[in-house]
Amino acid sequence: MWNKQQAQTETPSAPPQAAKPSVVAFSNPAAPAAAPALGSSPARGSARLGSSLQIKGHITGTEDLQIDGKVDGPISLRGHGLTVGPAAQLNSEIHAREVVVYGKVVGNVHARDRVDVKSDGSVVGDISTARISIEDGAQFKGRIEIDPTKSHNAAAD
Repeated sequence: MWNKQQAQTETPSAPPQAAKPSVVAFSNPAAPAAAPALGSSPARGSARLGSSLQIKGHITGTEDLQIDGKVDGPISLRGHGLTVGPAAQLNSEIHAREVVVYGKVVGNVHARDRVDVKSDGSVVGDISTARISIEDGAQFKGRIEIDPTKSHNAAAD
């Protein structure tokens, strides 16, 4: 008898809740595999050309771009960053705010802020930028023009 009353006076515990599936927004994945880490904020738009893509023509854009395929033609991303992926092969004149090279670039590179040539990267052409970094093991053939006022002038615009 005592057991019946005790069972009635106990408050029922909350029903077990089903595990909620985690929702990840398409534009902001939880763990991006190869997102550029050059100070780009999550609010900025970015695009990616995959390794199976081959493009011949002029590329312009108003967002950051990562290229992993082949491009033959000028690239203009003024005010935005370009990441040349490890499998990428570019035969391009490049204009961007920042350029990070993990792959191969043949052509001149004009960056308002910075150019980074990583250890497996290769640039054959002239580089014009405010700041530059060429890692040990990277290949570079061309001229470099470093003008720190490029970055300051652009910031004033």
